[in-house]
Amino acid sequence: MTRGGRSENVEGENRSRNVVIEFPDYQAALDCYRSPEYTQAKKLRASASAGDIIILEGYDGPQP
Repeated sequence: MTRGGRSENVEGENRSRNVVIEFPDYQAALDCYRSPEYTQAKKLRASASAGDIIILEGYDGPQP
């Protein structure tokens, strides 16, 4: 994986600060977001909060 990989804004917009949740791969993150279980949880969350969710492909290169 490299910088500039795939990304999808599934809710809201990109921000300057983000919380990162790591998944085994890009497809696993999309599958989790689109799962029936999360769809139900999202209904509860949406009525109580606002958020932005962006799924980004990871970077496996050298780390600082």
